[in-house]
Amino acid sequence: MQAFDDPDQPVFSISTAAQLLHVSVQTLRLYEAEGLILPARSNGNQRKYSRNDLERLRCLREALQEQKLTIPAIKRIISLIPCWDIVGCTENDRRSCPAYLGHEKPCWSYTHTDSICASLECRGCPVYRLASNCDQIKSSIIQSTLRR
Repeated sequence: MQAFDDPDQPVFSISTAAQLLHVSVQTLRLYEAEGLILPARSNGNQRKYSRNDLERLRCLREALQEQKLTIPAIKRIISLIPCWDIVGCTENDRRSCPAYLGHEKPCWSYTHTDSICASLECRGCPVYRLASNCDQIKSSIIQSTLRR
């Protein structure tokens, strides 16, 4: 029961997550393929979702269905999160970072080789965790503009 108390603990199978969200398993796989969600994997390589993953997916569904955003639009909005600021990238890291230089997809969608992010596991990264809540995404973008 303790595992269920932790909102970051992946406890739901893909079929259970799909049922809870009223979507198909294929929809969840699509979101993963698009880089919008990074489900954990069990020892048997089965996808597992946490309560925070479900919240991220609810936020995505709301943006898609109610706000009529497209997946590319959502990816672009998420790419505006100032990940370099949150993680504390050096100026040198920024010069070679595709997430800093581009704005097409979330930072965790890129392969990082020579930066602070190369040693981070994306699912546990503070940027990925922040992006699980719609209000936090907005707040982080606003905060980055106020610091300029």
